[in-house]
Parts: sequence; structure tokens; C-alpha cells
Amino acid sequence: MDTVGDFLTRIRNAASASHEKADIPSSNLRVGIAQVLKDEGYIRHFKVVKDGRQGMMRVYLRYGETGRSTITEIRRQSRPGRRYYVGKTEIPKVRSGFGLSILSTSKGVMSGAQAEKSDLGGEVLCTVW
Repeated sequence: MDTVGDFLTRIRNAASASHEKADIPSSNLRVGIAQVLKDEGYIRHFKVVKDGRQGMMRVYLRYGETGRSTITEIRRQSRPGRRYYVGKTEIPKVRSGFGLSILSTSKGVMSGAQAEKSDLGGEVLCTVW
């Protein structure tokens, strides 16, 4: 099962239905993606609640003044059937720099811009705009 794809789909569905928050099972990779989304301003906040098992993450979505979600589209790039790895010079620009690519690198999950500054490549998990 594609856990990152499930995470992105839950966020996409909650944003399209104008929900305030989305509850998602937690993992370290999902927390890393949520942290990048928060740092870049695509979500308001997230928190992880321990429940004795896997834990749950509650993601609070961000909306503009007009009521539209800040996440127009969120797409999975690297899938279990076809992994998508890039070098430090091949990190994709999303929407001519107005979007965001999220990478899993040897130093953790980070945005494409952070990976470029750190001279790191890795697996392109998703793109957001």
C-alpha cells in the first residue's frame, strides 16, 4: 500500500471539500512532508497525537481570503511501481518556481529549494502548487 499516496489523497480530498482539518495515520515520513508543507505555507499547522499504536496526525488546512485552498493541486511523483530519483542538478522546478517539490534525501525530507542549497539529490515524493 502506498502510504504517501494515501496521505496526499486525504489532504487533496479535505481541501476540495473545504474541511478545516484532516486526520491521517502518522509516520515519520508523513510528518516530514507535513513539516515541509507547513514551512512553505501550504497548511496552517499539524500535530501528532500518540494513541499507543501508530499515532494520528491532524493536519489543519489553510485557505485564502476568498475561501479557496492554498493547495491547488498536490501530486505524487515517485510511486512504489516507479521510483523517481534525481541528482542535485536535476531537481524539478514546479510551475516556474511558484510551486514546490518535496524530496526525500539522505538528510531527511526537504523542499526542492532546500535540497538545492544543500547540494543534495534524492527521491521526488510529490509536487504541490
